[in-house]
Amino acid sequence: MTATTLSTQVLIIGGGATGTGLARDLALRGVACILVEKQDINAGASGGNHGLLHSGARYIASDPHSARECREEGALLKRLAPQCVEDTGGFFVAVPGDDEAYIADFSDRCAACGIAAEGVDPKDALEQEPCLSPDAIAVFAVEDATIDPFMLSLDNLAQARSLETKVLLHHKVLGFDKRKGRVESVRLRDLHSSKDVRIHAEQIVNASGAWAGEVAAMAGAHIDMLYSQGSLVISQSRLGQRVINRLRKAADADILVPAGTVSIFGTTSKRIDAPDNCRPTTAEIDAMLDDGMAMVPQLSSTRYIRAYAGVRPLVRTGGGSDDRAVSRGFSLLDHEDHGLDNFITITGGKLTTYRLMAEKTADLVCRRLGNTEPCRTATDPLPASSQAQYTEPGLTPKLWFKKNDPGDLLLCECEMVSISVFNEIAGSLTHNGHRPGLREIGQRSRVGKGPCQGSFCSLRMAAHMYDQGMLKDGEGIDELKDFLNERWRGMQPLLWGPAVAQAELQEALHCGLLGLETEEILKT
Repeated sequence: MTATTLSTQVLIIGGGATGTGLARDLALRGVACILVEKQDINAGASGGNHGLLHSGARYIASDPHSARECREEGALLKRLAPQCVEDTGGFFVAVPGDDEAYIADFSDRCAACGIAAEGVDPKDALEQEPCLSPDAIAVFAVEDATIDPFMLSLDNLAQARSLETKVLLHHKVLGFDKRKGRVESVRLRDLHSSKDVRIHAEQIVNASGAWAGEVAAMAGAHIDMLYSQGSLVISQSRLGQRVINRLRKAADADILVPAGTVSIFGTTSKRIDAPDNCRPTTAEIDAMLDDGMAMVPQLSSTRYIRAYAGVRPLVRTGGGSDDRAVSRGFSLLDHEDHGLDNFITITGGKLTTYRLMAEKTADLVCRRLGNTEPCRTATDPLPASSQAQYTEPGLTPKLWFKKNDPGDLLLCECEMVSISVFNEIAGSLTHNGHRPGLREIGQRSRVGKGPCQGSFCSLRMAAHMYDQGMLKDGEGIDELKDFLNERWRGMQPLLWGPAVAQAELQEALHCGLLGLETEEILKT
């Protein structure tokens, strides 16, 4: 079968925050780009984080440079992408047994990094955040916030698309064709159609996050990557109004982040052998919650609806076994020492610093292309797009009640996502050349993210897709398996109390009634 051949100035490999941010940055400079992603937008670390927009205070001891970058970039994003940010503020909270020397030095360390930190009487803090431990011995207020990573990436991609950037989702890199120190073409496969695609580009950027080492190796370049898994849990309700951090050096179980109507608690740092092996475990979650109860006692009685994990793409720069000691700064590699003059890797860093990572990468790309246009992402607001609006928690109920259309039935009752919203998202995917599926709809909305975790809405959505001609024959079973596998794998580590009864209901409904085999759905 003859491969489809495409040409462009820059090929970006990876559809996370950095890749989509780079696509926007280059498009604003007039550079023609194609972005390819082997799964969907934010399929890696950009979709597996806690959504914390760092003040930088978490890194004042371990990585002051990253702390300053987070402070500067966080302030920029609050101003330039307000639709993606909830400016909650944050507390750093110490409890008995925490390092008193670190507590005493906290304010000065923050000041040295230009980070605002104001002492708060623990009694006043408890009145403002009743979920805190009454035993708190010190509290500082900082300028933390939260950010919606899916809205952020989708908004970046929407503007890039409006400036003629082409996006190929579910396209996996198979290899590189090289000649005389240059990558002449990149071979890909469309994982939906199994058709091959070949792309010629003047410059190739590897922005594949935790998979950057694997992609670079295919081009003949080596990156010494470390894979640090961070696991988190989502509570059924929102526990606090602010971001709450443990007042100690960065460790496990020390961040509680509000996320719309829920809260996210974490995280861990567990070395794994490969990014594809990332999955939260019951042991991790148990240990994390046991530790976190000292700061937020309510963690012991809260119902959790899901656990998930992401992989931190860390680049090894020295010895040591503690992944938290590895810099959270980013690595921009030109690969000229590997004999490649048109291949670049950008990896590491934080979601908070994605824009800066994209800017520095675009600067290098443009120097090689001879493009002298300046970066505009530090000054131009990020436009809010209709393609990203439905990731916002609580938006669809407001729209549904305002619309007051009895015929606009709810497909997802937990998050109140209606047929009209579903159709709008599916239409947008089709318009942009992508196949609408249950997981793709879920990435761009709140469907499946409520307490039932897709038990009922998955069936309603699949039936609606058949009604609309989006599915035929046995495709619905495959869609259900794919969608439910992603939801159910996050429930396994939390099977205690009411969650066990819910899991039994799901198994009876989907495996007993529909014949979806348990071993297939709960695969790793």
